Amino acid sequence: MRVLPFLFFFPPRLRRIRLSAALLRATALELAILAGHLFLYPSGIAQERRDSPAPPPEPVAPVPPEASRLPTAGPDHLPVVLLHGFVDNRSVFVLLRRSLARHGWRHLESLNYSPLTCDIRTAAELLARHVDEIRERTGHTEVDIVGHSLGGLIARYYVQRLGGDIRVRTLVTLGTPHSGTTVAPPMNAHPIVRQMRPGSDVIEELRRPAPGCRTRFVSFWSDLDQLMLPVETACVTHQDLIVQNVRVTGIGHLALPVHPAVAVGIRQALQTQDAAAGASGSVSVA
Repeated sequence: MRVLPFLFFFPPRLRRIRLSAALLRATALELAILAGHLFLYPSGIAQERRDSPAPPPEPVAPVPPEASRLPTAGPDHLPVVLLHGFVDNRSVFVLLRRSLARHGWRHLESLNYSPLTCDIRTAAELLARHVDEIRERTGHTEVDIVGHSLGGLIARYYVQRLGGDIRVRTLVTLGTPHSGTTVAPPMNAHPIVRQMRPGSDVIEELRRPAPGCRTRFVSFWSDLDQLMLPVETACVTHQDLIVQNVRVTGIGHLALPVHPAVAVGIRQALQTQDAAAGASGSVSVA
């Protein structure tokens, strides 16, 4: 269900007023989220402490045949790797982690990359090592990844250009500039920002053919995302990729990793295995 399409039945002037009101509400929410995130930011500066490998199980008595028919506690979800955006850290995922943990995800891990990181390719290589360490430690052969903004672009580069598709089952991106964003030109001084521009070497690499890529992509994009210009740049468009683009209405860029409705959509995306290529959807958050 979408919130805004009914506006097209109104005269253009009234439509603009209503859209402006929606933008004002989204901006107010963005400012509130920013204030809360600045408060939490120091807690996420240090790298997450890793759990040590579990010890070998103790010998147990044989299980009676009737006991083997009892229901299990639930599905063993794949590990989820959370990757933050530009000049951010793992604290942005506090609420999403809590939501996933409440619904049965046991292996939730965040990777901090330095704000001084100057190359998406280098960050993708770090992600590759991180994923291999998680696979070895948990015993899973695959992981799922959720990347916000730049984090989604780093994860996509790993999957599409470094062979990560054999290790990543589903990649969920939140407000990621898949085709490049033209917002905030003064920030071009930072090399990694230049890599997020349309036509950059990295963006052009991601346009290249990717036959046989196994990872399923689910991209959440917001119609009021002021950091994605144009907003549709947060959609994945590639003929070789299995893609589901999900439109989110009524919120901005910072709200994507913290909004409860988006968290529901992420959980559903991680649980769905057989989405058809090119499928689309929408999430209402108003």
